[in-house]
Amino acid sequence: MKEFFEQLYIRRILQYILYMFLSLMLQNMVFTQIRPFGVCPMVLPSVCVAVGMFQGSTWGAVFALVMGIFADMAFVENTLLFTVLFPAIAFFSGFVCQFFVNRRFFAFMGLSLAAAFVTATVQMVATSVGDAWSPVMLKTVALQTIWSMPPSILAYFPPARWIS
Repeated sequence: MKEFFEQLYIRRILQYILYMFLSLMLQNMVFTQIRPFGVCPMVLPSVCVAVGMFQGSTWGAVFALVMGIFADMAFVENTLLFTVLFPAIAFFSGFVCQFFVNRRFFAFMGLSLAAAFVTATVQMVATSVGDAWSPVMLKTVALQTIWSMPPSILAYFPPARWIS
């Protein structure tokens, strides 16, 4: 009986590794080519929210830490931004879902909107530390947040909900 549960646990880990790989490939190969108004959507914060919601704050943070490391390797302008930010997003979403909100689609979209906004804002602040700040950056934050919402539906329905 113990071997059966260990096989299920290993199977779930492998499914989440595949989910992480596919979401990173989708972000880096597809969404970087789709640039309405010069801004590409960011689906990775929504993936962190989905895993945090369905697996809890601890395992969501571990998943997001590994995904953040690989995302920082894929984005040349970041060194530790996603490695620190994604586990915080996943932990917060898991915590909020455990105590305050349900794990339904509407709550997921609200948390994904908040995560996309926080990610875009942190990217703006990290970019503007060395350079002068510009009001155009706020427009970029708003556009990236808005354009990140339609692809975030892909993070909720097929993979994260079925794996959990």
